[in-house]
Amino acid sequence: MSYQVLARKLRPATFEALVGQDHVVRALRHALDNDRLHHAYLFTGTRGVGKTTIARVLAKCLNCEQGVSSTPCGECSVCREVAENRFVDLIEVDAASRTRVDDTRELLENAQYRPTRGRYKVYLVDEVHMLSASSFNALLKTLEEPPEHVKFLLATTDPKKVPVTVLSRCLQFQLKNISEERIAGYLAGALDEEGIDYDEPALGTIAHAARGSMRDALSITDQAIAFGQGAVRGSDVADMLGLVGRDQIGALLDALASQDAGRVLEVTAELAERAVDFEDLLAELIAAFHRMAVDQALSPGEGAFAPEVVQLYYQIALLGYRDLAIGPDPRAGLEMTLLRMLAFAPDPDSAGRVPRADPAAVAAADGGAPGGAAAPQQAAPPAVDGGAPAPSDAAGAAPAPASRAAPAERPPAAVDDPGAAAWHELVSSLGLSGVARMLAEHSELLGRDGGTFHLRLDAAHDTLLSDGPVAAIERALAERLPDPDGPVKVHVEVGAVSRETPARRFQRLRDERQQAAEETLATDSTVRSLLSEFGGRIDGVSPIE
Repeated sequence: MSYQVLARKLRPATFEALVGQDHVVRALRHALDNDRLHHAYLFTGTRGVGKTTIARVLAKCLNCEQGVSSTPCGECSVCREVAENRFVDLIEVDAASRTRVDDTRELLENAQYRPTRGRYKVYLVDEVHMLSASSFNALLKTLEEPPEHVKFLLATTDPKKVPVTVLSRCLQFQLKNISEERIAGYLAGALDEEGIDYDEPALGTIAHAARGSMRDALSITDQAIAFGQGAVRGSDVADMLGLVGRDQIGALLDALASQDAGRVLEVTAELAERAVDFEDLLAELIAAFHRMAVDQALSPGEGAFAPEVVQLYYQIALLGYRDLAIGPDPRAGLEMTLLRMLAFAPDPDSAGRVPRADPAAVAAADGGAPGGAAAPQQAAPPAVDGGAPAPSDAAGAAPAPASRAAPAERPPAAVDDPGAAAWHELVSSLGLSGVARMLAEHSELLGRDGGTFHLRLDAAHDTLLSDGPVAAIERALAERLPDPDGPVKVHVEVGAVSRETPARRFQRLRDERQQAAEETLATDSTVRSLLSEFGGRIDGVSPIE
């Protein structure tokens, strides 16, 4: 006897054998046992969840020689003929190949005749949404008032394409996608019965790849048995399907967490050599960020990424997944998505992304403020006795109130290294990136006690505070300072800052350069004559850095 694939060999013959459709089975059982039968049933759901199988079991229940019940005997001639697809009163129609109205009329002409052997003449129309509009019109009258001996069982994967006039004449059942756990459990029992060796990770991988379809799961299992030479192993299934393992996803996440573009491209190249599906890879990456967000919501403060970074990366990956199909090359689309994650940082305030100015540019801008006015100092030295900090040199600047100074219970020590640069210049020279740099830029230096730096983070940006960025700042300070006087530690408190943070300084300098550029153009005689002569206007001004 020729080999029979698992999807056909294990097709359920009774309602008890069905998996994952308990809500449909319960309704049909009650209808059969209490003689409350409808003349037309519509089964909807994705492929491979049991629509046709339920219809065939229902046909067996209606025509079993032991009587109409929810438990057909399975041994009479009618049950055996239905199981072998040769029961004369079960008319199966593939609507995808018989879409013409003449086919439908020919089919319905025979509906008026009594069944040959069974109790009911059952019409099973698969993929009914493929019928033409004329075919649906021809079906409507018979579907509304069929002969007593006729039952219609319709199945479709796309009920939205079925006319509402047909839907209103049917009893509808929506079949659910089968969960991965139930698919894996069913496969384990089937392989045990077949005497085939397997491991649990392989079944989980197959169940995930089936995406809710039991038939797809059985087909993949057949393929895995052939690929693994009679055994189903997790590594073989992953290689067969070209799936990305957790190790590869973990390597990508580690590279993203360390902001290492070279390592990101290196991991991508390794995956390309394995001929992985880049669409599946992005889907797995999206799922990983989703799991991170859920874990952080349940256990705040955990994870290698800050919550806002996880949300940003998830959105970038989602957009990259959407655009992957329209890109010229899937690998290039994946690499651009990953590099986009590295290039963009979360925007915690509405003012926009903080410009990254180098120390030389900042110093040059300080000396060339518009109007000849000197730029304000970065920060006044903290008070030694807990009083208010010294006022800024900017004209009209008022002293900060004493309540905004460092907390009284731990007055900050004065910066004891006279050779250290100002905090804003130090931040620019540390080479920080990502969340760590944003944390440093939105903080003010309260003081330094040996190797311990005391910072206050602006309360408006408290979401930046987590262990990872603080550790990155500590490492950068340890590398930057020649003699840090012991281990470098950074203590960060959250509150209202009393002095200009590096972020505010960069924003102010950018605004001043913008204002100076606009004033230069507005007063330039050549520009004014050109605007006057040609009737033009200035739509926007961008200063050259």
